[in-house]
Amino acid sequence: MTVYTPRRAARVLLVDASGRVLLFEGSDPARPGHRYWFTPGGGLDAGESPADGAARELAEETGLRLAPAELGAPVWSETVEFPFDGVWYRQEQQFYLVRVAGWEVDTTGFNEVERASVHGHRWWTMTDLAASAERYYPPDLPGRLGAVLAGGGAC
Repeated sequence: MTVYTPRRAARVLLVDASGRVLLFEGSDPARPGHRYWFTPGGGLDAGESPADGAARELAEETGLRLAPAELGAPVWSETVEFPFDGVWYRQEQQFYLVRVAGWEVDTTGFNEVERASVHGHRWWTMTDLAASAERYYPPDLPGRLGAVLAGGGAC
């Protein structure tokens, strides 16, 4: 029986003027060959609201500093289960959409775990992401983000 550690998180869909989304390439320290792409964001600190956590994580991971209120309402929420570094998590997470004209990613705010497990970043078009054989999370990202960008609102 798998025992899950509960976790709350906030993630950011950072989209540039060309409609590309920023993803980081990471790996699980317990499974170094398990590579995947993921959105900026992460676990919330005790007592932290999702918007506060999303703004904090965005600043730490990309250098982009926004007030939590600038994020607006989440565009979707989900619960996911996954292993990381030998621990199974059940994570409730909210996604925020942030549009920028462009952004030069600054990862100097990475913590020790991020420095060890994040190997790079890339701005992805929805077409390239949907056609890619590489693993990314969430696995339905192209469809969900496509709907949000097309004005479908939250999903």
